[in-house]
Amino acid sequence: MVIVGILLVALFVVKTCNRFKDEPQTTTTTTTNKKDTYDGRGLNRNPSNINYSKHARCRMACRHITEAEVKAILKDGKVNYNKSELSGADCKKKYAVEGTTTDKQRVRIVFAPCNTEVTVVTVIDIVAEWDCDCG
Repeated sequence: MVIVGILLVALFVVKTCNRFKDEPQTTTTTTTNKKDTYDGRGLNRNPSNINYSKHARCRMACRHITEAEVKAILKDGKVNYNKSELSGADCKKKYAVEGTTTDKQRVRIVFAPCNTEVTVVTVIDIVAEWDCDCG
């Protein structure tokens, strides 16, 4: 049992270290919270899947923002309509949602919903400048 635990920890460390080495353009996280139903309009606050662009993953890593914090902002954050792009087809819209992370960063996260999924496009710290090399 101890050996299996050590192997799991080692696997986690290796995967974490190699996260950006061969990362595809987007990654997906399935959510299990389906308390609210989505009517197909606007921003889906409880999507079946959350996809993360490579750029968003880089920004999250640079700014030490977790998937849990992104989900919390999606669920409870306030849409900044001045920074959102809401014209065009449903799967082309982008919602800029603002909120505060657990370590008190004021962030704006751009979400692009399409059907029952949402893609995280980028993560911006509204207050502080970060030296990120995300290309």
